[in-house]
Amino acid sequence: MIFRPTEIPDVVVIDIERRGDERGFLARTYCEREFLEHGLVALGVQCSTVFSPRRHTLRGLHFQQHPHWETKLIRCTRGAAFVVAADLRADSQTERRWVGVELSADNRRLLYVPEGFAQGYQTLEDETELFYQMSREYQPAAARGVRWNDGALAIEWPQAPERIISDRDQAWPPLPGSSESE
Repeated sequence: MIFRPTEIPDVVVIDIERRGDERGFLARTYCEREFLEHGLVALGVQCSTVFSPRRHTLRGLHFQQHPHWETKLIRCTRGAAFVVAADLRADSQTERRWVGVELSADNRRLLYVPEGFAQGYQTLEDETELFYQMSREYQPAAARGVRWNDGALAIEWPQAPERIISDRDQAWPPLPGSSESE
């Protein structure tokens, strides 16, 4: 695996290293030893998959309230999505900054999102599926979110004639001190 820091050093893009022959290829998408060597949290408590049948579906921005913050490793197994990690850590020099990365079945990239970040995505193709590995079990009572278009984050989402967003995701509150959302 090739670990590439982003503009926010704690968020890491991971490219796979293919080992192949005429049959295809094999590539690791997770190795606890390599993650620890790069100062990343070891993952493996829970895995989930999320499927979105339609392009321009937007989910997020989601996180679990402290002390249930979770680290996520995200991979697109079908289709393509623009995946965002937004820093909500009050003590961070990158607080309220975000990173957006295109993950697709073609590029096979992974995105490592540390605890203290809200995360969401917008699908770029129909029939898109994302696979998540998490450091903690999902706790419904700790589930929180930030509005996808919060002015304090000013995320530059891909253009869409119309987005498919759940009522729950539309209702997340803005961050304290945020200007009006778009």
